[in-house]
Amino acid sequence: MTGILGSAQPASAALGGAPMTTPSGASVNTTSGQSAASAVARQAVQSATASSSTSATYTVRETTLTNGTAVREYLTQAGTVFAVAWSGPQMPDLSSLLGSYFPQYVAGVQASRANGVRGPGAVENSGLVVHSGGHMGAFSGQAWLPQALPAGFSTSDIQ
Repeated sequence: MTGILGSAQPASAALGGAPMTTPSGASVNTTSGQSAASAVARQAVQSATASSSTSATYTVRETTLTNGTAVREYLTQAGTVFAVAWSGPQMPDLSSLLGSYFPQYVAGVQASRANGVRGPGAVENSGLVVHSGGHMGAFSGQAWLPQALPAGFSTSDIQ
């Protein structure tokens, strides 16, 4: 399936679940991250205690698919995907990336279309936020679960 709802290159991860299994030929880079608020609070505590130990509040796992599309998964300390972002020449398979939230996304896009809204796919509700768009050769998007964001995490950190 191709277009706004999916693509030919599979990426098997699920929002709210475990990170994707690395597809054949893809490369992976994992980094620790912390939100700006957490970083400031941690820095203040470190200054006060002169401690050098730090722990990330989340991990970013970036997988570059063989088609050049990068998929970034934002993981809690427990390893659950709470957000994903993508950018590249082809759309990733959103049904795989969104997992059990995919039908909610499709319903939201269909409702927008029925109301005359054209353009990028966007769904915003209390349980799921998805922004997806672009054009041939340059697609990007983000999806997150508002209720699963770590304390102090800013959605502007999803890139």
